[in-house]
Amino acid sequence: MIPVNTPYLGGKEKEYLIECIDTTWISSEGPFVHRFESEFSTFVGREHGIACCNGSVALDIAVRALGIGEGDEVIMPSFTIISPAASVVNEGAQPVLVDSDPVTWQMDATAIEAKITSKTKAILVVHIYGYPADMDPILALAQKYNLKIIEDAAEMHGQTYRGKPCGSFGDISTFSFYPNKHITTGEGGMVVVDDPELAERCRSLRNLCFLPHQRFVHEELGWNYRMTNIQAALGVAQLENIDKVLIKKREVGRLYNQLLADCPNIELPPEKIDYADNVYWIYGFTLSDEFPHNAKWVMEQLGKHKIGTRPFFYPMHLQPVFKKRGWFENESYPVAERMAERGLYIPSGLGITKEQQEQVAETLKEIMRHA
Repeated sequence: MIPVNTPYLGGKEKEYLIECIDTTWISSEGPFVHRFESEFSTFVGREHGIACCNGSVALDIAVRALGIGEGDEVIMPSFTIISPAASVVNEGAQPVLVDSDPVTWQMDATAIEAKITSKTKAILVVHIYGYPADMDPILALAQKYNLKIIEDAAEMHGQTYRGKPCGSFGDISTFSFYPNKHITTGEGGMVVVDDPELAERCRSLRNLCFLPHQRFVHEELGWNYRMTNIQAALGVAQLENIDKVLIKKREVGRLYNQLLADCPNIELPPEKIDYADNVYWIYGFTLSDEFPHNAKWVMEQLGKHKIGTRPFFYPMHLQPVFKKRGWFENESYPVAERMAERGLYIPSGLGITKEQQEQVAETLKEIMRHA
C-alpha cells in the first residue's frame, strides 16, 4: 500500500521525547510547550503563540476570543473542511458563504463584498491545499467595513503571500499540527496573534478560564484545550527541519507535474501564481468535464492498486447537518460543487519516494487512458 501521507520524523523527535520522559515533564506545564509557542510564533511573524490540542479547537478559541456570537454573520468559503463553520455555528453565529476561484481553489475575494451586511462581524479566510487566499483585497474590505479577520492557516506552514508568512494576517490566525501537515505533533494546534490582551484572552479560554490569581474560580466557561509537553517536543523538533520539508514538498509537486503532464483528462495544479509559489501541502487535481467518471470512481480504481487517495472537501452549503437547519436553500456555488465532485489527491506525504511517485503516476495514467 502506498499511503496518502507518511510523516517525516527524521530530526530530534526521539531525543526530545526521551527528555520529556526522563524529566517527567509530560503535561501541559512542560518547558517544550512554551518553547514551541515562542519559536513557532516567531517563525510565522507573530508576537504570541497559544498552543492547543488540535487545529479545530484553535478555531473555537479564535472565534470566541473575538466576541463573535448570537446574531453575528461570518463570511467564509463554502469549499473547506467543516471545522471553521462548526466553530462559528457553535457560538450561535451564522456562516455566510462564497464560492472559490477555479484555478487557485481559494475563496473568491471578488464575491465577498456583496455578502457583507450590518450583521457581518468577520471574514474567516481558509487557505486551501497549496496556495493562500488573495489577502490584499480581503484585508481592504475588512478595513473598509470594520470587520475582523480570522485566518485559518492550518495547511500553510512555511507558505507566504507576497513574501509575508501565512498566519501573520488579520486579527488572529490558527494552525493545525495533524500528521499530514508540514509540522506535526500527532494532534495539535496553535493560535497566533499580535495583540497581548487578545493573546491572554486565548490563553484563558484554552485553560478553563481560571481567574488569574484564584485557581478553580471562574467568571465564564472555557475549555481544557491544552497541548502536552510531549506534543510540543515533537513540534520543536519538526520546526527545526521546516526548510527541508518545504524543499521536499515542492520537489514532490514538481515531479508529479512532470510525470502527469501527458495524463489525459486531469487538470494539474499550477506551480506558481502571481502572489505565491505552490507549497503542495497535498498534490491534488481535478478531472476534466469531458471525463465520464467522477473522482470517487478514480479513487476506487487507484484503491484496487493499493494506492491511497482522499477526496476534496465537501461544500458547506451541501452539508446534511446544515441542510437539516434549513440553511443555504437555493444557494449554489458551482466551483465548490465541481471541485467536490471532480477533485482528489494522491500520495504526496513527506515519506514518499521517487519510485512510489512513479508507480502512482503510471497507474493513474493507465486508469485514465482506459476509462
